[in-house]
Amino acid sequence: MARLAQTAGLTDVQQEILATVRDFVDKEILPVATELEHRDEYPTQIVEGLKELGLFGLMIPEEYGGLGESLLTYALCVEEIARGWMSVSGIINTHFIVAYMLKQHGTQEQKDTFLPRMALGEVRGAFSMSEPGLGSDVSAITSKGVKDGDEYVLNGQKMWLTNGGTSTLVAVLCRSDEGHPEGTAPHKSMTTFLVEKESGFGEVRPGLTIPGKIDKMGYKGVDTTELIMDGLRIPANRVLGGTTGRGFYQMMDGVEVGRVNVAARGCGVAQRAFELGVSYAQQRHTFGKPIAQHQAIQFKLAEMATKVEAAHAMMVNAARKKDSGERNDLEAGMAKYLASEYCKEVVEDAFRIHGGYGFSKEYEIERLYREAPMLLIGEGTAEIQKMIIGRRLLEEYRFQG
Repeated sequence: MARLAQTAGLTDVQQEILATVRDFVDKEILPVATELEHRDEYPTQIVEGLKELGLFGLMIPEEYGGLGESLLTYALCVEEIARGWMSVSGIINTHFIVAYMLKQHGTQEQKDTFLPRMALGEVRGAFSMSEPGLGSDVSAITSKGVKDGDEYVLNGQKMWLTNGGTSTLVAVLCRSDEGHPEGTAPHKSMTTFLVEKESGFGEVRPGLTIPGKIDKMGYKGVDTTELIMDGLRIPANRVLGGTTGRGFYQMMDGVEVGRVNVAARGCGVAQRAFELGVSYAQQRHTFGKPIAQHQAIQFKLAEMATKVEAAHAMMVNAARKKDSGERNDLEAGMAKYLASEYCKEVVEDAFRIHGGYGFSKEYEIERLYREAPMLLIGEGTAEIQKMIIGRRLLEEYRFQG
């Protein structure tokens, strides 16, 4: 089958990696994804396969045992994996955000301790900003870390942790007033703490509880949880970067990577929805001919394919901008916004093409229809993306009166 969303200018190594991932998706993910999703079962065998392929170390530098690849390579791999099952891409996304934050902001001791094991998938990452009373308003965080000798004592409740149960290292954003006098701007009094824990649910270390999986409409298989800290003691050397007050900036740097990832997931799910729609349209007959021969369906397929192409191009642009070392919050926000919105629209059009059968759990499009809405809110809602985009545009196009 001819493929949409081709990427120009890839190296031979990048093309080989993508071909390997695409083959893995076709053989190991697509045949079992819907069954596992309906059972809300963690894809253990798939994850083991990703570890064998080295994907948990894809962006980790070679000196730490990783492949040292670019964000673009990672995003294109995520696109392929999400085409198979979006939940699997979520499992590696949070892992890579933590690995990226360690690579960019960690102390040498922190890098040496965690990155080699993260590259092998032995240590699995998750990150935590949201709380029950807030989502995108990070400045309203109430969880707190208080210095006590050579340790910090953490208290608070976190929400919406992807990999909350299966992870063994969580980057947690908390307030930390030490060294930051009263009246300091909220974003300047936040610290990222690296919390090591056992995998599983319940009390996973003294003072830290993972209550259990949150039951969700879609995005199943991957564990989404709360995190409760009650007198959790963390050594001072587990402050990311070794200095308090930098957590907000560290997290936002990681979220830019996450937004490219969400855009890539949107592209992958939209591609799969288009594949399902164009295939079904050629098999289903009405009024004596395949519905693909009806002009109304051809118009719909044309719109779907155009949206897939446009979202892919913006995602690639955002990834390349980040790889260049330039600020990419504008491009990442645009890519995340467009890709998630177009994904929802392409999935719905494929659902409509399937007619009544799209409502049946026997057809894969039913799963995609429940998965796509998560991308509208993950890593910031459309409204948050538009705020980011608008502010950056006003910076770039400041009126000179």
